[in-house]
Amino acid sequence: MADLLRGTRPEDMVLTPRGVRFQGRTLPCSIGKGGLSNHKVEGDGATPVGCHRIVGVLYRPDRLSRPAPWAEMIGPRDLWSDDTDDAAYNHHVRAPYTKSHEALRRADPLYDLVFITDWNWPKATPGRGSAIFIHQWRRPRFGTEGCIAFSRSDLLWLARRVTIGTRLIVPPLASKTVAGTPGQ
Repeated sequence: MADLLRGTRPEDMVLTPRGVRFQGRTLPCSIGKGGLSNHKVEGDGATPVGCHRIVGVLYRPDRLSRPAPWAEMIGPRDLWSDDTDDAAYNHHVRAPYTKSHEALRRADPLYDLVFITDWNWPKATPGRGSAIFIHQWRRPRFGTEGCIAFSRSDLLWLARRVTIGTRLIVPPLASKTVAGTPGQ
């Protein structure tokens, strides 16, 4: 853990037992329902431990205004491949796409604003996990499928401050002490 935290800066997003620390604030968050993992695999519901970078941001233009100049619109055909046997695994794809995928344009608000991390991207290892995003939570402390999730207001606050390359540091904390652990 000390290695991951060595040299952290205020502009780093750092997961702590109380939430994510960023630019002098600690924002409550949810993590994967499978806790934290040093050995992330597809479908385990765990948030991967490590130093990840923000590589993009997507948003629903029919639900909110562009949150950052570098944000890209999510359209009706936008998907994310989670098919471990496909060359496009853990990449943005568009319909029609017959392989296993996750829709980026959802009926619920979870993906109205999505930060893409570089977990297992751009060179994806099949089965190592896909679609590790930062997005809106369902409700406080409700576990995700491996992403880190925030309230809508905190997510919008982040969108005004996060840039491409911002580091997301997920140290190997004891899962039972982290905000968003399943069952809390």
